[in-house]
Amino acid sequence: MRSPAPPLMPIFRSQHQASLLAWLLLHPQQEYTLTDLARRLDVPLTTLQREAQRLVQAGLLRDRTVGRARLLQANTDNRAAAPLTQLLELTFGPETVIGEEFVIPGAERILIFGSWAERYHGKPGVQPNDVDVLVIGGPSRADVYDAADRAAERLGLQVNPVIRTSQEWAEDADPLIAQIKASDVVDVTPGECSQ
Repeated sequence: MRSPAPPLMPIFRSQHQASLLAWLLLHPQQEYTLTDLARRLDVPLTTLQREAQRLVQAGLLRDRTVGRARLLQANTDNRAAAPLTQLLELTFGPETVIGEEFVIPGAERILIFGSWAERYHGKPGVQPNDVDVLVIGGPSRADVYDAADRAAERLGLQVNPVIRTSQEWAEDADPLIAQIKASDVVDVTPGECSQ
């Protein structure tokens, strides 16, 4: 089933196409099986197969078969790869980059909230100029701010981290926590799917 055009950048055919391109172009040296990508991106396998085939035919992706597995990789030799990667980093990059950079000791859950999460979930508005991140658990402040700096460097966007303990998250006494729980978030905790 084809998903609608993604609100973050509606020039893409579908949210599934944009997610697939973003993941592969932001990890250009790695190959992934279709099954792994379908699980990782939470996209039905048959839908992903169709999107992948279109992108292979367009020369944006490479594929090869090993046994019964079809492997996909970004085609960085394509002249459009570098500018497309830059566009995807600005629009869809936070989901991947924040999820990777905030894997730090003590971080139990990582949520993107605010305007970027709202656009991701389809609420209209201007393109976000920053990314708001809630880190739940007991990480050190230094680790959190180092992760934010690394993510900002990769994304070219300001990253605003907020730290709350698991107990603070559960209690709802903090007005910011109540606001975040009532709004759109994107869960980028490794092993979790977007909400």
